[in-house]
Amino acid sequence: MTMRCATGEHDRHDVYSALCPCRDVLDLLANKWSTLAIGALEDGPRRFGELQRQLQGVSPKVLTQTLRRLEDAGFVDRTVYPAVPLHVEYALTELGRSVTVPLGMLRSWVERHLHEIPARS
Repeated sequence: MTMRCATGEHDRHDVYSALCPCRDVLDLLANKWSTLAIGALEDGPRRFGELQRQLQGVSPKVLTQTLRRLEDAGFVDRTVYPAVPLHVEYALTELGRSVTVPLGMLRSWVERHLHEIPARS
């Protein structure tokens, strides 16, 4: 399904087209750490350490890269509070909140159907 570009920058949006900028957004949102970070932020702002504890297995480097990409794309806001030590919080933007429902459905589907998927070796 293709959609007319609301910005006028492109003729149409088509995720199946190799040159469509939709691919970059799809790549970002289909990333497991992005999907999990957005889910972790659904209940409100979190500090980096809180996110890292909730997203078990993510390295600080990968979490930092993921949060930066989400911030650059407009899904996450990063707020720095002047304090010692520095206090930084991450929160979903309106755009980020708009993607929580489809990503939440994907996470729930995976948990419900994992037993149907052949085990990886």
